[in-house]
Amino acid sequence: MSIISKNSLKLLNRNILKICGTAHLSNQTEIKKYTLPDLDYDFNALEPYISADIMRLHYEKHHATYVNNLNISLEKSLDCCAKNDIEGHIQHQKLIRFNGGGHINHSLFWKCLSPFGGGSPSGLLMNAIRDQFGDFQSFQSKFTASAIGVQGSGWCWLSVCPNSKTLHIMTTNNQDPLLASTGMIPILGVDVWEHAYYLQYQNRRPEYLTSIFNVIDWKCVNSKYETLVETQNNTTGKS
Repeated sequence: MSIISKNSLKLLNRNILKICGTAHLSNQTEIKKYTLPDLDYDFNALEPYISADIMRLHYEKHHATYVNNLNISLEKSLDCCAKNDIEGHIQHQKLIRFNGGGHINHSLFWKCLSPFGGGSPSGLLMNAIRDQFGDFQSFQSKFTASAIGVQGSGWCWLSVCPNSKTLHIMTTNNQDPLLASTGMIPILGVDVWEHAYYLQYQNRRPEYLTSIFNVIDWKCVNSKYETLVETQNNTTGKS
């Protein structure tokens, strides 16, 4: 049986870190600190559809916890990289994925809501919804059914394929971020963790989903979709 020297192990660890794209972190002394994004509305602005108590708890406690734990996990991961501890670095990736996903998902979620929301989208997004789902009511029914079908905790998304720009209704578990998990680009995300609705709706997830459509900011969602389509058109025109 061959014996690997300590120097060989150090060299192996350095090579692994280079392959993982993290070796450059060993010389860093600090990393970016993530913070809660500002809300565009007051906690009570979405009532009666989402209560002020839920908004305050969801934002100040749950989202804040994801941000705090993300920063802690990143610091610990950086420390492991500085020590060439690839195993420790890998162990922290699950926490970074969970808490980082929680931060990404909620940051989009708040932007998709507005006290002036509701109704239906317009323009290019409405045209795409009609082409792919028949009409807005059919889309809403399919989206709601998918969200109800999430087992346990997770998210329901209206997403865009980055290549074809077609729309897709998708779900993810826990706090998995859609883009990093599937390559699809989210333009609307609805949180179906119980902390998003239980104080007000208890176990009535379908009722929560019906209500939240009254505060979805379709102007924001439509803008995200049009930006993606415009980017594709500009790229196609240059090719």
